[in-house]
Amino acid sequence: MIERNEYMDQLKRWREKDVIKVVTGIRRCGKSTLLSMFQDELKEEGISEKNMISLNLESVEGLDITDYHELLHYFLSRLQPSGMNYIFIDEVQQVEHFEKAVDALYIQKNCDVYITGSNSKLLSGELATLLAGRYIEIRMQPLSFAEFASVHPGTSPERLYSMYLTDSSFPYASMLSDSHDIQQYLSGIYDTVILKDIMGRGKSFNPALLKKLTRFLFDNIGNPCSAKKIADTLTSQGTKTSSPTVENYLNVMQDTFLFYRADRYDVKGKEYLKTGGKYYAADLGLRRTVLGTKPADAGHILENIVYLELLRRYEEVYIGKAGNKEIDFVAMKNGEPTYYQVAYTLAGNDQTLERELAPFREVKDYYPRILLTMDLQPPVSHDGIRQEYVLDWLLKKAQ
Repeated sequence: MIERNEYMDQLKRWREKDVIKVVTGIRRCGKSTLLSMFQDELKEEGISEKNMISLNLESVEGLDITDYHELLHYFLSRLQPSGMNYIFIDEVQQVEHFEKAVDALYIQKNCDVYITGSNSKLLSGELATLLAGRYIEIRMQPLSFAEFASVHPGTSPERLYSMYLTDSSFPYASMLSDSHDIQQYLSGIYDTVILKDIMGRGKSFNPALLKKLTRFLFDNIGNPCSAKKIADTLTSQGTKTSSPTVENYLNVMQDTFLFYRADRYDVKGKEYLKTGGKYYAADLGLRRTVLGTKPADAGHILENIVYLELLRRYEEVYIGKAGNKEIDFVAMKNGEPTYYQVAYTLAGNDQTLERELAPFREVKDYYPRILLTMDLQPPVSHDGIRQEYVLDWLLKKAQ
């Protein structure tokens, strides 16, 4: 098993606190394994296995449970009268109205509840209404670059980066050595997300349109994309559709964590903007699965990786607007921003360097400004703007 210390630390921090622990993320990112590893640690502390009640609703045993009454009965019938009962429910969204069972378990005096789900809508609607202020979300992703590096000790950062793009960041894929096996595995993940998670939520969805839209997003990573622009492009290519239809599909694709949307933030006006957002993929190995070896903009691919890492390190991440210039990312923590520019290479080109620094100069506050590049050189400062080698930045522990 690959150590996922960032997420494990969060589970430990919230253990036995009076909140439901909700672990969300795309399929196969490691949610079930995380809970299993957590249970192993509890066993090492001497917690009895009888006090750890676990159910995966996609397992053979879990498939027999069809409504929340049965789900509740499964756990209530196994509760131990003494000691804390640790409740683990995997892929909880498989049971309709699951939130009623979760709420009933939560109010038991001797229950500590942990649930996972592959859909962000887990935390909307009834669950949010019933449990407002009584849950915390742990947003899980596939392997970070640093976690991926831990699987391949002794490999150079540059070689790791190439592998990270082609072999995928999904934990199990990183354990496979044959490229054909990796692609088969990724194809299975992609088909499951498309057919089970996305098509399952949008039962009237057109599979052909969904796959074309997915291809479009993978092919336009880091480009500003609106529902209208996408609809117009697909219609011009012979697939007639409308902006509301595309918007609906995009929402569900975000709900299932296949793509993330980064909205824009006006740095000067301190306001959030509704237009000009960009989409980034949860895993770039899936891009290869969908598009094959079609060339990609190396700068946008690097942007994608930096964006996902920023999501791990910060509370919110936006595309920055500074006057008529764009800052790649504004990352917020505790209400304070850190500004990031990402450039694949500057290669001693003063004009390129100045172009990347110019948006920073529009910012009149004193928060950190960081330029990340693939140029292998020691960190340097440009009038307070720190330039770092991006692979070193990805490998170092978040502050």
